[in-house]
Amino acid sequence: MSRIVEVSAGVLLRETPAGTEYLLAQRPPDKVYAGYWEFPGGKVEPGESFRDALVRELREELGIAITAPAPWLCREFTYPHARVRLKFFRVTDWHGEIHPHEHTGAVWTRLGDTPAVTPVLPANGPILRALALPDVYAITNAAENGIDAELERIRQALARGVRLLQLRDKTLAAHERHHFAEKAASLVAAVPGALLLVNDDEALARTIGAGGVHLSSSRLHALSQRPDFQCVAASCHTHADLARAEQLGVDFAVLGPVLPTVTHPESSGIGWDAFAQLIEHAAIPIFALGGMCRESFSIAQAHGAHGIAMLRGW
Repeated sequence: MSRIVEVSAGVLLRETPAGTEYLLAQRPPDKVYAGYWEFPGGKVEPGESFRDALVRELREELGIAITAPAPWLCREFTYPHARVRLKFFRVTDWHGEIHPHEHTGAVWTRLGDTPAVTPVLPANGPILRALALPDVYAITNAAENGIDAELERIRQALARGVRLLQLRDKTLAAHERHHFAEKAASLVAAVPGALLLVNDDEALARTIGAGGVHLSSSRLHALSQRPDFQCVAASCHTHADLARAEQLGVDFAVLGPVLPTVTHPESSGIGWDAFAQLIEHAAIPIFALGGMCRESFSIAQAHGAHGIAMLRGW
C-alpha cells in the first residue's frame, strides 16, 4: 500500500443566527465505508490541482459552484483499502442550492456541537477538533502596556468574542508575571469556551489553572513528549519546527514572522508566499504571526493559515 491516493475535501461553512455551521454528507451504498459521514470531495484526477479537483467534485456531488476556497489542513490516513492524503479547504461562498447528487444525505452541524449523525469517517475526527479552534490568537503585552491596562484589554477582548489567548510577558519580574497570570486566568475562566495558554512555563500554567502551554521553538525541540495539558501550542519558524510540532502532537502552531513588525521593522519577514509553501502539507492548524492586524485575516486564510496571532491590535 505504498501508493498514496490524493483527495480534496471541502469544509463548507455558513453563518446562521445560532452560529457557524459546517456540512457533512453521507457516503452512498456503493462506496467503501458506505453510510459513513464525511466532508464532501473526491479523488484528484491526473493533471488536476487539489483546488481544481475540489471545484469539480463539489459541482458533481452537490450541484454548487464554489468561489475562493481557502486551503487549510493536509492529513494522511491509512484505511484498510488505501493510504489517502486529504487536502482540506474551507469554503464559505458558492453559487447554487446544495443538493446531494451522489451522497445519500447531507446535514448541517453547529461548530462545537457533537455531530448528530454517525459514524463519521475516522480521518475527519481531527478536522472536527480543528474546526472548533478559534481563528484569532491574542498574545499579551503587559510589559509594554502595563499590567492593569493589559488586564483591561483582556476583559474587553473577551467581551468582543476573543476566546484564545496566550500569556507571554516573559520579561516581567517573576512575582509580577505570577500576579498578572492569576488575574488574567480569572478573567478567562469566567468566560465559557475561552482558553488561556502560558508561554513556556508549565509550572505557572498549572498553578493558575490555565488551559495549556505555548512552547517556544527551543522548548519544542528539547521536549521528548507532549506536556500533559488540555491544549499545547508552539512557535515555529522553519519546516523543521513544524515537523517537530506535529511529531510532538501539539494542537496548533504559530509561524512567522510573516511581515515586518513594530519591534523589528528592519526585517521583511518570510512573506506570504514562503508562509504558504511552509504550511502546504501541515496537518495541524497554523496561525500567521508577525505584522498581523484584523485586515490581515482574509489574506492569511487565502494562504492556508487557520487564523492570525497578534501581539497588538486585538
